[in-house]
Order: sequence, then structure tokens, then C-alpha cells
Amino acid sequence: QVQLVESGGGLVQPGGSLRLSCAASGSIFSIYQMGWYRQGPGKHRDLVALITSDDMTHYADSVQGRFTISRDNAKKTVYLQMNNLKPEDTAVYCCNLFQRGSEYWGQGTQVTVSS
Repeated sequence: QVQLVESGGGLVQPGGSLRLSCAASGSIFSIYQMGWYRQGPGKHRDLVALITSDDMTHYADSVQGRFTISRDNAKKTVYLQMNNLKPEDTAVYCCNLFQRGSEYWGQGTQVTVSS
């Protein structure tokens, strides 16, 4: 079993920044991919960013240049640095881990961008 715990969400004004963290624990192998997804009000869950075990990254077009995903393998933690936040970034952000054909999800953390 794998457990994922997110932290770092909150309320921020437009143009502000937040840093999300997701700590993984349990049966984690050496090769795994982690990512962040988000689901806004009345919307589907969409990919925000992902990072592979060899640090290849991919971003949604809507966050390219504003968000940065990174990982600390020793801590089994993935981060999402979010800068220049916009109201349309408001969503529940969920952490995802994919390994050996299985994927796991965290409970999510709310990010609200509003003045």
C-alpha cells in the first residue's frame, strides 16, 4: 500500500505564490512517477504537472512558465511551486503516484485564488 499526504494549500491573492508538498509512504519502489492534478468547481480532474523517476517533467499549457514540479527522492516527496497564481487556478489539487501499473491518490488540498 501507498499513502500520499498533501499539504500547502490555502487562500492567496491573484499574483501570489504557494508551494504544495506531497509526501509518499508505504511500499514505494525505486522507479515511480509522481504528479499533480486539479479539479476546479464543476470541472473534470486535469493534469497539472508530472515528474518521472529520471526528472523528466511535463506541464499543462495553462501552467507552463508559472508552476514548477520537483521531487526529493530521499524524502519521497514531490513539490509544486506555483507562482503568479490566477483565479482560474482555484481547485482541489491532488497528488498522484504511478508505479508498476498501479496508481495512488492523495486526499487533495484546496487552493483558492481570490482578492
